[in-house]
Amino acid sequence: MTSEELCLSIDLGTGGPKVGVVTLDGEIVVRELRHVPTHFDAKGAATQDAALWWSLIRESTKRLLEDSRVDSQALKAVAITGQYASTVPVNESGEPVGECVTWLDTRGGKYSRRVVGGPVQGYNPMKLQRFIRHTGGAPSTSGADPVGQILLLQNERPDVCDATRWFMEPVDYLAMRFCGVAAATHASRLAMWMTDNRDLHRLAYDEKLLASVGISSEKLPGLIAAHSVLGPVLEGVADELGLSRQTVVVSSMPDLHAAAYGSGATRLYAAHLALSTTSWISCSVPAKKTDVLHSIAAVPGLTNDSYVVIDNQETGAMSLEWFQGVLAGGGVKMTYEDMTALAATSPPGANGVLFSPWLAGERSPVDDKRLRAGFTNLSITNNSADMIRAVLEGVAANSAWLLKYVEKFVGQSLSPIRLVGGGAQSELWCQIFADTLDREIHQVKDPMTAQLRGAALAASVALGRRTLDELDSISTSVKVFTPDASLAGIYQRRVRDQVGLYERDKRWTRSRKTL
Repeated sequence: MTSEELCLSIDLGTGGPKVGVVTLDGEIVVRELRHVPTHFDAKGAATQDAALWWSLIRESTKRLLEDSRVDSQALKAVAITGQYASTVPVNESGEPVGECVTWLDTRGGKYSRRVVGGPVQGYNPMKLQRFIRHTGGAPSTSGADPVGQILLLQNERPDVCDATRWFMEPVDYLAMRFCGVAAATHASRLAMWMTDNRDLHRLAYDEKLLASVGISSEKLPGLIAAHSVLGPVLEGVADELGLSRQTVVVSSMPDLHAAAYGSGATRLYAAHLALSTTSWISCSVPAKKTDVLHSIAAVPGLTNDSYVVIDNQETGAMSLEWFQGVLAGGGVKMTYEDMTALAATSPPGANGVLFSPWLAGERSPVDDKRLRAGFTNLSITNNSADMIRAVLEGVAANSAWLLKYVEKFVGQSLSPIRLVGGGAQSELWCQIFADTLDREIHQVKDPMTAQLRGAALAASVALGRRTLDELDSISTSVKVFTPDASLAGIYQRRVRDQVGLYERDKRWTRSRKTL
């Protein structure tokens, strides 16, 4: 049994919650992953059962606290991170009164376009300018964010709205289930674009922006500062789960922020790249800024005085998971390790096969929900090894395409880059990223659980055990990958090909009538 102070960390991914007991120094003691379904329909719905999240988290917590390595009295905090840009309608007690409308749901697009739509990249230019000046971004015209989701519920589910006390982000909803406090931070509410991010000490929503889209702040949880302690775990919850009644709940955060903590990239311009279901490249920066053309912004960051780069590529390591399913449909059952081992038998360049990873459209560096994925340049001589390697190289090339604009945005080269997420478990993929991005890549320890670790490290700051500067000195890397100069020509061409594939495919996909 560890003698160190512990944190109950929860990372609510789109595929389900990871629950772990983690030391306040970021060492994972025990953990488990639970799966939840997402319910899709042809009209653009993508919903999850928020009550199921809570049930699974309670089950996992009770099971983990029974482990002989865990001293429940040493659990000092509950810290929650995970998916964002989703909406859970809850009642006064924090119980869901409807399904969670997730970040994949586009049914609210028609309502968002009514309030912010127009002729400039789909936006009303006056409204877009006001949003960007105050917040750094703007509600998506696709409806895949809290504004679109709340407008959807207001227009199509008045029964749910009548029963709703607060519209909450998933991470804030889970915090409320633990402690009974309805609260949010600038960071947890960043995807709503309704806080004046020019001054992160101003803990209030922008009433003029809310009025412009027809949403009331009365149904939004109050704002608190980053690294806040919300309060103790509810006595009934503590007793049920086996937690100490002195355990407190700290303010929640998006997985973007937890990945920065968990990768050790907490100082200014220290970069991390997430190779998860989706993918992004991020670092902390000192000031608010926006690149509208490439969907990159600096949003509320790890502290109340700094910002973090936000961008998103809609498909990251999910590309490999998707292709695994394709192969399984043909009767070929391969593990993740089997697939990457087979990919290693194909040479750099995948014998000419190209893959564009736009399975769910794209957001950065181009915002195009109609864009679609595909293999290019297949011949009768190619095999599954070439196709798997092409998937790995295509995802890396997509990140290299984005990196060009991120580095221009921050005004400097980003190296080394810490790699987190399930895809970073593969040394082959890490090396492909180093060669394709032409940057030193640091594979983070247990990269699939970086956010669990990050949530605990953030809790250590909230409890006053560590400072943000101290976290940067905690070693998280297990292996360093440097670019192979002999392959520079192959991968430079591959990145150019990525842009060429986009220019070719965008004309065809825009002619299609369906998403």
